[in-house]
Amino acid sequence: MPPSLARPIPETADRDAPAVRVRNFTRRFGQTVVLNDLNIDIGRGEFVALLGRSGSGKTTLLRTLAGLDSAGGQDVTTPATRAVVFQDARLLPWKRVWRNVALGLSGADARARAEAALEEVGLGHRLEVWPSTLSGGESQRASLARALVREPGLLLLDEPFAALDALTRIRMHDLVLSLWRKHAPAVLLVTHDVDEAISLADRVLVLDAGAIAAEEKITLPRPRESNAEFRAIRNRLLGHLGVEAPRAAPVEGALIAFPSGEIVA
Repeated sequence: MPPSLARPIPETADRDAPAVRVRNFTRRFGQTVVLNDLNIDIGRGEFVALLGRSGSGKTTLLRTLAGLDSAGGQDVTTPATRAVVFQDARLLPWKRVWRNVALGLSGADARARAEAALEEVGLGHRLEVWPSTLSGGESQRASLARALVREPGLLLLDEPFAALDALTRIRMHDLVLSLWRKHAPAVLLVTHDVDEAISLADRVLVLDAGAIAAEEKITLPRPRESNAEFRAIRNRLLGHLGVEAPRAAPVEGALIAFPSGEIVA
């Protein structure tokens, strides 16, 4: 691999070493500093969520870890095998679904591996269809199968559920967690959804002004419900994002005063 790209972890690496190691990483675009002296570790098999306002550098970091952008010779180490699932499934419309999943695979078993991956995500019955016939949730399942068929050491999820309806998102959350438990890659999920981050991740990072501004370890048992501890974590994360925590719902029968002075019972 060229020295300008993220260095892959060698096969002989210390198994206790993190899957992802970023040290003092800085990224500039012209005079604009997007990532500033950034330090991040992601353990092998750890699920990390990354929150941040628009322009905070989330996508820049993800693209660097994916090898899509150069690391510029800086100290960035990742597993040799990585895969990305984007918000847009990015399926090739002229290839059948199984061929999309098998894209880039070599060997006589490529189709068998693609079929097995599609079975895992519940699309074993859609092998031969065209991508245009898939629903939004099915398209993301196919994209997830394409990522996992390579058994990546690092799975990067770039807001993959943002365009899905609420019910489909819940189903995709369950699917991702079950596949993560089975395949055990390190995962970095980039999201704007605080509840999604808390529900899925072992650890949530907040990126602000190109640096990690906060970190929350999530020890709530899965599946996670919106209990008092969940809400306390959410409020802390919202505070780090510069968002005022929502006020508690008014008690039935209480008087509500509006800015205009109008009071409604």
